[in-house]
Amino acid sequence: MAKTLLVTGAAGFIGSNFVHYWLGAHPEDRVIAYDALTYAGNRANLAAVEDKDNFSFVHADICDEPTVTKLMRNEAVDTVVHFAAESHVDRSISGPDAFLETNIMGTHSLLKAARNVWLEGDGKPHRFHHVSTDEVYGSLAPDAPGFFEAQQYQPNSPYSASKAASDHLVRAYLHSYGLQVSTSNCSNNYGPFHFPEKLIPLCLTNILRGRELPVYGDGSNIRDWLYVEDHCRGIELVLDKGEVGECYNIGGNNEWNNLAIVNLLCERLDARFAADPDLQQRFPEAPQSRGESAESLIRFVTDRAGHDWRYAIDASRIMNELGYSPAETFETGIERTLDWYLANEDWWRPLVQA
Repeated sequence: MAKTLLVTGAAGFIGSNFVHYWLGAHPEDRVIAYDALTYAGNRANLAAVEDKDNFSFVHADICDEPTVTKLMRNEAVDTVVHFAAESHVDRSISGPDAFLETNIMGTHSLLKAARNVWLEGDGKPHRFHHVSTDEVYGSLAPDAPGFFEAQQYQPNSPYSASKAASDHLVRAYLHSYGLQVSTSNCSNNYGPFHFPEKLIPLCLTNILRGRELPVYGDGSNIRDWLYVEDHCRGIELVLDKGEVGECYNIGGNNEWNNLAIVNLLCERLDARFAADPDLQQRFPEAPQSRGESAESLIRFVTDRAGHDWRYAIDASRIMNELGYSPAETFETGIERTLDWYLANEDWWRPLVQA
């Protein structure tokens, strides 16, 4: 049967990619994009689907429970995919209040709305899917296995603590009220529409503008990188075949340290400039346009507070139970990401100049 999805945070990085993916894979479904359009929410991320008959956009805050409740009831929403979150660790350290408000209280507002709409009377078939992060598990030792679903939570930043709290609230609404929920915890995403404050888009856009590439500490911090479309496929599998009340870790099987990523981006962009002289005309500020490597821009900076050393996902459960496997390696995903940023300067240029 056709679904009506409410996708929160739909103008953000992962949310907008999910909207594009879902409408392409499920043209029979309706998608309602819901976003407060804070600094990382960009309506332009959804421009390609604005004219679709089965798409609509609502500009509102997830903390506005009456608006969410009315929308879910009037539009007969049967599936919530909850991406909306404050997500930048540095911002959470300098200003944690917004993270608690959005990630904890906002999630609670959505859960209350869903309970009021879906569990009234005899109840209605539904699913509330909560998108979380591997950062709730804390930091891994060099030789430790990847995070698994039953791992103890040990968040180390206000961001990860707020996401851990929201995970627990979702679980509580299943056990206390019977709300049909599921949760996924993902590793670091990358790909199109990634706001240029995060490592990969920051480095890409800084190279093209001839700006420094800041690397925290000695660059040895390790992350498991997941191409955003692979993440969307994983969520699709959880919605279609995942068990109610369960959590699924979605990873890319791609562990890289930060310095290696920066070096790879420099190498790939150096090669692009060498193969395409037109790039020198388009990006005269880039070091390659004056015969230098992008590696000349690398600068090591003081490590940030609360910087977990390593994250890695053990995705064996979703692979074995639901048939998930990432379609992209880090190398192929990076090429797709480079293609997108080089072709979409009009999207990222205003964001880095704001």
